[in-house]
Amino acid sequence: MPETKTAPAILILADGTIFNGTAFGKVGTATGEICFNTGMTGYQEVFTDPSYFGQVLIMNNVHIGNYGVKAVDVESDSVKVKAVIGRNLEDKYSRFMADASLQDYFEAQGVVAIDGIDTRALVAHIRTQGAMNCIISSEITDVEELKRLLNEVPSMDGLELASAVSTSEHYFLGDEKNELRIAVLDFGIKKNILNCLVERGAYVKVHNAKTSFEELERFQPHGYFISNGPGDPAPMDYAVKTVKQILAADKPLFGICLGHQLLALANDIPTFKMHHGHRGLNHPVKNIISGKSEITTQNHGFGVDPKAVKANDNIEITHINLNDESIEGIRIKNKKAFSVQYHPEATPGPHDSRYLFDEFIALINTN
Repeated sequence: MPETKTAPAILILADGTIFNGTAFGKVGTATGEICFNTGMTGYQEVFTDPSYFGQVLIMNNVHIGNYGVKAVDVESDSVKVKAVIGRNLEDKYSRFMADASLQDYFEAQGVVAIDGIDTRALVAHIRTQGAMNCIISSEITDVEELKRLLNEVPSMDGLELASAVSTSEHYFLGDEKNELRIAVLDFGIKKNILNCLVERGAYVKVHNAKTSFEELERFQPHGYFISNGPGDPAPMDYAVKTVKQILAADKPLFGICLGHQLLALANDIPTFKMHHGHRGLNHPVKNIISGKSEITTQNHGFGVDPKAVKANDNIEITHINLNDESIEGIRIKNKKAFSVQYHPEATPGPHDSRYLFDEFIALINTN
């Protein structure tokens, strides 16, 4: 078998568009919905974000892998993207603290990637045509065979993936002597979200996505956190039911990303599949309450219906996206519940949005 770094590889989109490049990472074949991330740094955190499960990721930045990888720079226990597309995927790195190269990391994690792609042209195509399924292969050269395999890939629209990345067993974080207890529903939670809760004095119990409200209550939590995660929120009836029960019990609740969408669904606000989603470290969001703007990290391909939100008298819009005016934050007026579509735990440079964790803790303490 030829060396990975020189083997040819092919990328085919569902609309028939073909890109040729060279193999990187594991030699193999991978499929999923194509999407792109605009971040210039933090590629390892992105690759291990469970919200990317089921997706093939284009990295917009020209050089990816140039500072290697480090064991602590992860958001979960493994790479969650199905495959990676890049212009210059680097197998050499210059970072004193790095543990390994991106090439070695991808091989160890079994990640198929394609290098040497005109990512500017590819991203422009996706921005125009929208997100779609794709296939990458460095082992199959027959275009017709690849198209046949691609036709078998299910659409992300209607696909429930959160339960596939949720923890199989509950676990605890923080000091059990702390008086503040938070129950977390894990739909694909990032480690740094949990860190933000623990850093604020919480004793956290992380539960499987399908844990019943009765089981959650046995922990006697003071508040509930509804996590981020992959896939379409619309088919997650089990999660919507749990969120409704939390609201009916008038418990403090904070949701992020998928958790934001589930809170909306629990209040009869439909969600929809976006044209190409929001993914990156540089999305401007305005806090309507304070009047301040935040530079945010985002990763979502679904959104909440703006018209339905505005028509609901029980919901207050707290944040809007300054690029497209999509709904980025809501608060339930008659409940102790709020959510945001973006990721306040992330660090795109500034820590503009960390105050949301403080507000959650304050909400619990005033309960």
